[in-house]
Amino acid sequence: MEQHISSQMTQVQLHTFNNGTEVREHHLIIRVTDAARTLNYADQLRLVMETFENTRKQLAAKTVFKRYFLSDAANQADELMAYELESPEYAVSIVQQAPANGAKVALWAILMTCVSTRALASGLYEVSHGDYRQLWTASCTNLAKDSERQTKLLLNEYVMRLISEGCTLEANCVRTWFFVNDIDNNYAGVVKARNDVFVTQGLTDKTHFIASTGIGGRQANPRMLSLMDACAVSPLQPGQVGYLYAADHLNRTSDYGVSFERGAYVDYGDRRHVFISGTARIDNKGEIVYRGDIRRQCRRMWDNVEALLSEADCSFDDVNAIVCYLRDPADYEVVRQLFDEKFGGHGDHPATPYLLVNAAVCRPGWLIEMECMATRDASTDYPQF
Repeated sequence: MEQHISSQMTQVQLHTFNNGTEVREHHLIIRVTDAARTLNYADQLRLVMETFENTRKQLAAKTVFKRYFLSDAANQADELMAYELESPEYAVSIVQQAPANGAKVALWAILMTCVSTRALASGLYEVSHGDYRQLWTASCTNLAKDSERQTKLLLNEYVMRLISEGCTLEANCVRTWFFVNDIDNNYAGVVKARNDVFVTQGLTDKTHFIASTGIGGRQANPRMLSLMDACAVSPLQPGQVGYLYAADHLNRTSDYGVSFERGAYVDYGDRRHVFISGTARIDNKGEIVYRGDIRRQCRRMWDNVEALLSEADCSFDDVNAIVCYLRDPADYEVVRQLFDEKFGGHGDHPATPYLLVNAAVCRPGWLIEMECMATRDASTDYPQF
């Protein structure tokens, strides 16, 4: 079920997965409308918070994960955390990736019904139901000397947190995000650190990597060069996680020295969760196509994502939410029109929640990148979620 709810000041885009079990999943994106873009940050934030809380109560659901997209984290993050410190039972991600419509704040949130949530002593956040635990972490940073050392410390600390919960990076982590301050200069250090740590954890091109996004994003403190969010699932049986390649459209990331999977899925007894990594407009040789042409790059990006979804027996109709990154803010109006035409809901195709933000992609020639999550019905021998 997809639903768009608009007021004069905010718009809620809601996708609900409901297969008849007690665990319904909701993804919602809250945007400030054009009518409210001239309000100051405090008022925009209040509108987003009130809209979220009203929607959560209507859904009668628990918050699983939140990501806030800010236009100026150095001046905005503290005020935001004054709200969130009262609710420590879920992971909160905060990143400076300005909403591309000119607003100061936007929100993507995941909610579920009939789950339990709590903060763990390990620093992870647990979402549990039946036999399963999702373990989330968000806004992990440190102040080591450079992006390589910061990322290495982030990953090593995350490995130890997983171990304390009876998990490993190789067996249980299904999704990561890395937000890189000044990505044109600092991404190489993030890549090297990830490659080095992954080898120590048994993650190679002969085994598997992890679905991931590496994208430009600033934190409140400019010395923080690498921020990490992640999600793990426990317990998982061999074969319960699958990896997506779409080899006719995309090459392996290891071909150009980067260690992440194009996508991954987790099968449960009643549903399949699909994680599509940050995906750009490249071909199956890893080459940038349609240089300088935002429209054609956007359509090729969709083709690549659709091929990955198809490999998981999904389509865009199964997508819960999309986050799309624009390198050049001047491309917003063109991309908004393209996204509205494709995902705005027309005919038999329901609307899909999406958010456009300003964030530099890791190669200058890539003008646009997107990620998404999807859920579909499944019937397997694994326990239900």
